[in-house]
Amino acid sequence: MENFTVACAESCTGGLVLSRLTDFSGASAHVKGGVVAYTNEIKQRILHVKSETLEQFGAVSSQTATEMASNVRELFGATFGLSTTGVAGPLTSEGKPVGLVYVAIAGADFAEVKEFRFSGSRSEIKAQAADAAFELLMRHTL
Repeated sequence: MENFTVACAESCTGGLVLSRLTDFSGASAHVKGGVVAYTNEIKQRILHVKSETLEQFGAVSSQTATEMASNVRELFGATFGLSTTGVAGPLTSEGKPVGLVYVAIAGADFAEVKEFRFSGSRSEIKAQAADAAFELLMRHTL
């Protein structure tokens, strides 16, 4: 797929996915922008993740990742929305283990989410999560 655009909603990766996407020459033809939604407040207020989703499943969940991807796609008017949410460590969050990451992609008529259990340092987990997001996007665009 040559003519596509992407918008990112990132939590645990803190903008790393968008940074990597913009490393490529010609990225401006495909990358619309993104939101680093590190807190639940921003996930709700900017990305319109439902409070019920966050209360029932938590910020680190497949449901939250899916809403983040779908909503950022709509917010930016992109072909695809890509999201990351997880626990980079070193401490657990919401009782969920370090290394648990959800990566989601959403298009006009689909959403797909993947669960990962990464290991390593905080920066290594962030890098692995960004790699996983990039690979998911590549699967849907090539």
